[in-house]
Amino acid sequence: MLQLQHISKVYHTGDQEFHALKDISICFRENEFVSILGQSGSGKTTLLNIIGGLNQYTSGDLLIQGKSTKQFKDRDWDSYRNHTIGFVFQSYNLIGHQTALSNVEIAMTLSGVSKAERKKRAIEVLERVGLKDHLYKKPSQMSGGQMQRIAIARALVNDPKVVLADEPTGALDSETSVQIMDLLKDIAKERLVIMVTHNPELAQKYSTRIVQVLDGNILSDSNPCESTEETKQVDIQFTKTKMSFITALVLSFNNLLTKKGRTLLTAFAGSIGIIGIALILALSNGVSDYVKKVQEDTLVSLPLTISEQNQSNLLATSPDLSEKPYKDNHELGINTILTNLLKKQIGKNDLASFKTYLEEHASKVESLTKDIRYRYNLQPFIYASDTSNGPKSILPSTLADEVETANQTMKGYLQNLNYWSELSSDSSMLESKYDVLEGRFPQDKSEIVLIVDENNQISDLLLYSLRIKDPSELNDTKKLDELSSQTYQYSDFIGKTFKAVVNTNRFVKENNLWVNKIADASYMKTQIENGLELKIVGVLRQKDGTSSSVNAPSGGIAYTSTLIDYTSEHIQNSDIVKEQEANQNLNVFTGKDFAKDPKPFSSENLTEEEKIQLAKMTPEEQAQYVQQYNDNSASTYEENLAKMGVINKSKPAAIELYTSSFQQKQDLKEFINAYNTAKKEAGEDDKVLAYSDDIQTIMSSITTLVGVVTTVLVGFVAISLIVSSIMISIITYISVLERTKEIGILRAMGASKKDIRRIFTAETAIEGFISGVLGIAVTLLATFPINAIVAKMTNVGNVAQLPIEVALILIGISIVLTMLAGLIPSRIAAKKDPVESLRSE
Repeated sequence: MLQLQHISKVYHTGDQEFHALKDISICFRENEFVSILGQSGSGKTTLLNIIGGLNQYTSGDLLIQGKSTKQFKDRDWDSYRNHTIGFVFQSYNLIGHQTALSNVEIAMTLSGVSKAERKKRAIEVLERVGLKDHLYKKPSQMSGGQMQRIAIARALVNDPKVVLADEPTGALDSETSVQIMDLLKDIAKERLVIMVTHNPELAQKYSTRIVQVLDGNILSDSNPCESTEETKQVDIQFTKTKMSFITALVLSFNNLLTKKGRTLLTAFAGSIGIIGIALILALSNGVSDYVKKVQEDTLVSLPLTISEQNQSNLLATSPDLSEKPYKDNHELGINTILTNLLKKQIGKNDLASFKTYLEEHASKVESLTKDIRYRYNLQPFIYASDTSNGPKSILPSTLADEVETANQTMKGYLQNLNYWSELSSDSSMLESKYDVLEGRFPQDKSEIVLIVDENNQISDLLLYSLRIKDPSELNDTKKLDELSSQTYQYSDFIGKTFKAVVNTNRFVKENNLWVNKIADASYMKTQIENGLELKIVGVLRQKDGTSSSVNAPSGGIAYTSTLIDYTSEHIQNSDIVKEQEANQNLNVFTGKDFAKDPKPFSSENLTEEEKIQLAKMTPEEQAQYVQQYNDNSASTYEENLAKMGVINKSKPAAIELYTSSFQQKQDLKEFINAYNTAKKEAGEDDKVLAYSDDIQTIMSSITTLVGVVTTVLVGFVAISLIVSSIMISIITYISVLERTKEIGILRAMGASKKDIRRIFTAETAIEGFISGVLGIAVTLLATFPINAIVAKMTNVGNVAQLPIEVALILIGISIVLTMLAGLIPSRIAAKKDPVESLRSE
């Protein structure tokens, strides 16, 4: 089975050579108990290590089943030791932090045996050596004889063809020695056992063959074999050995458990850099989130709006005197402010063309925007439901006419008073902006909501405008003082109704002319009673930290876009609009063609029939007729349609584009710029859009500043990571020194150099994981007081937020850095000589 041919082993010490073995030739049978006798230094252990593949010979050849080993590489020797050789050492050489069962199993992990099979075979072999009741004890809990039995079990578990025992009874008492020798003798019945000993009595009693060695030479052999005697009896399979990373992790983890204090201190030292970076990133993330929140609110409040009337040129106009320095002479210069304004007067954006472009690229626009609103110059006419005291207009407000004590400035303010606004059709935006205090969000054209401010208050102007309070009270100073002490319940407003009158319902055809009957109380009362009823179905309040906008008002009454759609549809289907659109050259209010050169009223311009009708009118009716004539004579077809409330859906007055992030808004601007570029290239400069977005510049600057500060701080703190990595490298090297014997044991069982590197890489990975987790845990704990302090000082909450993905990345970085730090120590460990490692203590 095994044959040594002219084996020599020479050790070099400086310039000196020591011949441990000198031209040794010997062969061994498949199953026999061979004792190699000799004094210390005779070469018997060296001979055993060469047979076991721990040492390589200097010259000669070792034949295994007739196969030469001269060309063996490290992996071949590793496989040979794992599958063919089982070692039993004098000092047991068990791994102290592993149980008896684990010590035996570890040899099989290198053979690729499954977990279940490993455990089964390990238990069987431990039972065979009499350790059935000690499976889960560690070596420190056992006697010397029990530990040697574990070593024998470990040697047998892979069913090796050869068992090599180096002084197996040297550390045992006589009684235990007999038990061990009996066990080895029993093993020799089915395999080759080679034992090194200096005790001739044991050799004589148990061995079937005794080989005496002296000074590197074989002196005698009691039962020599021929070199060809047994070569066909054993089939040796050299399968590549490999330790899984999981096994390496388990070994390293158990080793770290034996040094809990040092492990934790090392992990804490390594976590300092992680803590610093995590805190910086948590603060940066929190500040960025706060900026993004303000940014999103701002984007909601200030969408990218493109109006039909473009005033961006005016904004760029300002007096510039720098190009005209003061001249000390007798001439007067002119500062051309008005001239520049006229040159840069208000232009128009062709929104019809752009709307078509948006619809043609609907999928792209949908990915760039959160909501799109097309604004038209149309507002519903709203009246109080109660007409017992005559029609009371709420929108437009007539409050200015009813407040007698108001001065001209106040009247001008009240005339422009408007607490009615349109809500966004985006339900997610509404839910993110408002809390529902009572009721619900509006769902159709007939439902409206009351919006209160952040203090749960509504304006007194709103109460009077809505006719909930009698506007006549404003003329009584005594009653004005009582208002401040009054309060309302939410339920007081739920169910409150108003009436919407379609714009064209104000006009009636009389004598073939359309007349505005808005001043006719009786007529308007009927229209109000037949109008669309609007009911308050909810009371809303803006969420904290959000801001108001056109589509997200902060107070007043809000309606849905379906009310505008309803009004527009009825206007479009009205008789007056149909008649005007059918006669585009005829003014339906005057019965005359639209004047190309409009002139004021004159009886000379009237027909005889018109003169007769005018003569029959009362003075008041005649005055109204003249006023209406003057108003209508200067009208155009487009102006008439606008007066009726007709809107062209293809030509919005403004387009509002809402986005949810700065990046999305930037992409949207690039989309618009692409549209402008296409129009310029097509020679359609009149369709190029002009718009401005100053808010993005401000917010981008803040975001950039936060990013720069974060990068600089992380760069400084990263130095501590380098320092901790160096420290972990040193500590890992110390661990290599402490586990030198374990390295030798593993190499003796067939572990490759790569396996040894994997073990220490696993140890540093565990250290890195603990450091990372500890650093993240400390950071998360630190965010609580940081957030509390910042919130107290600035009223900004959650300024320190560590995202889960950042935490995981930092843990990963910690693991990678410690693994890199362990590369050199693990390489040193892999290069250690297994024989020297086994001798270390």
